[in-house]
Amino acid sequence: MALSDTKLRTLKPADKVYIESDSGGLFIEVNPGGKKGWRLRYRLAGKQEKASLGDYPAYGLAEARRWRDDCMALVKRGLSAMALKRGDPIPGDASPEAREMAQAFLKSWCWQVVAKVKAKQAEVAAADTVEAFAWRWYAEVVEPGNSQPRNIKRVLEKDVIPAIGKKQLPNVTPDDVLAIADAIKARGADQMALATRNVMKRLFAYAIARQKVTFNPAAAIEAKFIATAKSRDVALTPEEVGKLLRAIYQSSIKRMHKLALHLLILCMVRKGELIGARWDEINFDKAEWAIPGERMKKDKPHLIPLSKQALAMFEELKGLASGSEWVFPSRGSLSQPIAHSTLNQAVRSLEIDVRDFVLHDFRRTASTHLHETGFNSDWIEKALAHETKGIRGVYNRAQYLDQRGEMLQWWADFVDSQIDEGKCNVIIGRFGKAYRAAA
Repeated sequence: MALSDTKLRTLKPADKVYIESDSGGLFIEVNPGGKKGWRLRYRLAGKQEKASLGDYPAYGLAEARRWRDDCMALVKRGLSAMALKRGDPIPGDASPEAREMAQAFLKSWCWQVVAKVKAKQAEVAAADTVEAFAWRWYAEVVEPGNSQPRNIKRVLEKDVIPAIGKKQLPNVTPDDVLAIADAIKARGADQMALATRNVMKRLFAYAIARQKVTFNPAAAIEAKFIATAKSRDVALTPEEVGKLLRAIYQSSIKRMHKLALHLLILCMVRKGELIGARWDEINFDKAEWAIPGERMKKDKPHLIPLSKQALAMFEELKGLASGSEWVFPSRGSLSQPIAHSTLNQAVRSLEIDVRDFVLHDFRRTASTHLHETGFNSDWIEKALAHETKGIRGVYNRAQYLDQRGEMLQWWADFVDSQIDEGKCNVIIGRFGKAYRAAA
């Protein structure tokens, strides 16, 4: 039977070399290493010859058959395709027609060889771009050996590849690294800038190990020149929570952003999960917020029971959203949410006597105080959308929705009590009245 593209793709190597025939003397030779080469057998002047084209899939089936036909046309005129490919001169007694055909054959198939070489060179060059090598590093090193590879994937997709993905690895400079870091810092994410530099440092360390480059441009930039690493153990005290929220409500920050910062504390969500919220996720009747899996860190949907305070804030935000599908629409366009840097910039504008913190520390603050109060750890971890590891996690699929609702209501009341040290009803304004009406 003649060969087909499907059969060629599925040919597997064996212990010894074997062949699969097509037609007209054309066949493919499969060696134990998996390499597949096109060959052609024919007889010339009573002797058998064998010519070689090249490997599959560099040369496809249709191309190999065209080569076979060209070779056999030469044979009919007494010319050896094998000898011509080897570089032997065209026989002196060849007819003008045969000589012309031989020259056309050499020009055609030599050009094909050059084209294949150029294509291979382009393929090698593409493999040495930052984008191509970054995904190779991700597949070979990051995914197998990192507990949270998606964090690194985000760094690559969001900041590294858009900026320098098309560059060849050896052409990346420290200036490129600084430009990426500065762009991230401009969003108000100094720590993310430092984390991105660290990811690039690891990427180029692997490139050095694979002999792609001899210099690490990210390592040439000391971390202290990008940002000062902060402790990831910050949990605000109750007094600091009160000071912070009083400062927020007394500030000139937009009302929508004040409520957003307050909700970050009460709902224990990540900043990206909050600012990406849409109104179709909020169920006012059930007092629940359902975040779809594609917006969660672990790609699993997350249901949050809303405290009376959080529900009243969402009710007020509904009026502030001006009909947008987003809970926190951008000032410039109702068709998109606020930028990731907006809340960071709002906090940085405050004059407040509270130690250095980042917005993510709100989650740790809530977790710390709930654990100290004695709430069940499983409820807290579920509220944080954390996965319980090990066998316990496999069997513990409970949502604890009612328990979490009670716990988050206690937490909202506790936060209120800290704000009340500064007369909550005066500072919070409309939300304070809305809550007291609802209560």
